[in-house]
Amino acid sequence: MGKGDHLGELEQLVLLAILSLPHEQAYGIQVRRALQEGAGREISVPTVYSALDRLEAKGFVTARTGEATPERGGRAKKLFRVAPAGLSALREARAMLDRMWAAADTGPEAP
Repeated sequence: MGKGDHLGELEQLVLLAILSLPHEQAYGIQVRRALQEGAGREISVPTVYSALDRLEAKGFVTARTGEATPERGGRAKKLFRVAPAGLSALREARAMLDRMWAAADTGPEAP
């Protein structure tokens, strides 16, 4: 992973939220709802969309336009899917945290 390609905590949570949703439900508002339910976090809609934009720019998610719906005044939803690079980055972030926790659990200051 290159510089700037690491995942922040919010980006990790967003990727996990997308993975937890059926593909046709992985759009901004549903991602926010999954974050609220799964992580117990109140995250604003603009914050979720900013994270999705960053993840798309990094190549960690792909997006496609869904069908227009009457509930949205005829506007289409932007549906997201985790790209292979995003899954790899997520796994790498988890492995790094696991290593750091293991070191902390056995370090001289460990409880």
